[in-house]
Amino acid sequence: MHGGSAKSRRSSISSIFRGNLATGGYATAMTATLRSALRDATDRLSGFSETPRLDAELLMAHAVGLDRSAMLLNQSELAVPDGFWPMLERRMANEPVAYITGIQAFWDLELAVTPDVLIPRADSETLIDMAVATFAGREGALRMLDLGTGSGALLLAALSALPEATGIGIDESLAALAVARANAERLGFRDRCEWLHRDWNRAGWAESLGRFDLVLCNPPYVEDEADLSPMVSDHEPNSALFAGPEGLDDYRILIPQIPALLEPGGCAIFEIGHTQAEAVSNLASNAGLSTEMRRDLAGNPRALRFSLGIGMA
Repeated sequence: MHGGSAKSRRSSISSIFRGNLATGGYATAMTATLRSALRDATDRLSGFSETPRLDAELLMAHAVGLDRSAMLLNQSELAVPDGFWPMLERRMANEPVAYITGIQAFWDLELAVTPDVLIPRADSETLIDMAVATFAGREGALRMLDLGTGSGALLLAALSALPEATGIGIDESLAALAVARANAERLGFRDRCEWLHRDWNRAGWAESLGRFDLVLCNPPYVEDEADLSPMVSDHEPNSALFAGPEGLDDYRILIPQIPALLEPGGCAIFEIGHTQAEAVSNLASNAGLSTEMRRDLAGNPRALRFSLGIGMA
């Protein structure tokens, strides 16, 4: 459906690289200047990446061990590392840049990511914007819960934006929790957060959690039959993407339980697909919650804030 398996694409690409090596083309590439290597990589990636130049620059920066700005400023003085070309080959097999470099920027943080976690997207920063707007200037510590934390992106960004807050991140994946825990440690948030192994598909998952001022959630919300790009479908964890024929299964499980998780005056902020605002708002209304929507930078509906209507602007 997507033009062959990732394995077959990698095999084909490897054949191209072996052919270049046999004719001396790969050797030429290996001795190229950094500037010409970036041009070559951009040309190779332009057939399928929406951001070929950015991809090439991020891979090169990782290969030389500098941030992207420093790499570009010093490109005339840098040699192309041997490791750049295998990374380019992986990208040409549709592997996401973030999994190749192991790093993804989110909010004001650099997060470690692995194939065990969904790659944080800029669209999800809309939830943090909404949280900051909701709680800016509020006195006292906030207690937060991140449902399906993955890399820890939402909780750690909220901790960064709300210095008096503490939080709990839950996930059904032990591997994802290990990534989140390591991110918290590296970024200096270890003492402000806790990571728990919980699965909201199992009865009693919320026992002993208590109540929260803010609940954050980017649940799976992709329709089962959605035609995703190979970069997503072949590499990112399906359990973090798909949620039934309408993409609503996890909302139906979680939203009725939100009132029991909120402190008076608290709220929950959920990410949604851009066509799901009405359906998810109806689920919230049936649970006795009021709803406010916020759009992402592209103008698409992206976040819904649910509250009990007590002390909430």
